[in-house]
Amino acid sequence: MDLAKFIESTAAKGRSHFTTDEASKALNVSHVAARAAIRRMRARGGIAMPYRGFNVIVPPEYRRLGCLPPEQFVPQLMEHLGLKYYIGLLSAAAVHGAAHQRPQVFQVVIPPSRPRIRCGEIQVQFVARRNAEEIPTLKKNTPRGYMTVASPEATAFDLVGYVHRCGGLGNVATVLAELAEILSAEGLVAIAPLSPVPWAQRLGHLLEVAGAASIAGPLATHVARTAREYVPLSPKRKDSRYARSVRWKLIVNDIVRPDL
Repeated sequence: MDLAKFIESTAAKGRSHFTTDEASKALNVSHVAARAAIRRMRARGGIAMPYRGFNVIVPPEYRRLGCLPPEQFVPQLMEHLGLKYYIGLLSAAAVHGAAHQRPQVFQVVIPPSRPRIRCGEIQVQFVARRNAEEIPTLKKNTPRGYMTVASPEATAFDLVGYVHRCGGLGNVATVLAELAEILSAEGLVAIAPLSPVPWAQRLGHLLEVAGAASIAGPLATHVARTAREYVPLSPKRKDSRYARSVRWKLIVNDIVRPDL
């Protein structure tokens, strides 16, 4: 069996990926020979390697990308690496229909930190969250199986908690305005203890700015019970000489204008 036939056989079984080790065994050749064959196939665009030793089969419709779309290989790669994960931040918001702008990178939340992946035109950014395995998630179907995605409420908290990875406060408020249609006020309060209290303080204020004050209401009770100090809306600005929101115990040190 040559590599082309092995790939055809793998695809016929409904798999879109294979490891270099699997190819070496199937072809009955050394790892060096298998890597050489894979390298030649990659040069022709038939496969891509988003991670060392992990290869994906690239059908003609995705050759221009130089890789499979991320949702079609990230779940399989995470399983290969033995990592718990969820699709989060702007990528999760897009899955939930709150895609003000198409995210430039595919954002994946995992417990440990990892460098980003580049595969053709695809970029996968890993965001470290210590308690990622505790965050509520949903299963979403993909053409290659399913992927694990943060719930809408968990997505809202992550957008605020990792605002520097989400285009700034204005963009986060814009996405929250779209996400608000499917947010549960009770759901936000239920998972608030999973995140730092300042995240809830900022999220409540941004929901109000985004025109979703009714959803933010119950969260204010949580903040009143748990917040011990005023925190800045924009963590990058430490000056405290700004107006204060008593409701959210927030130093409103930035003007946020959603692009609605």
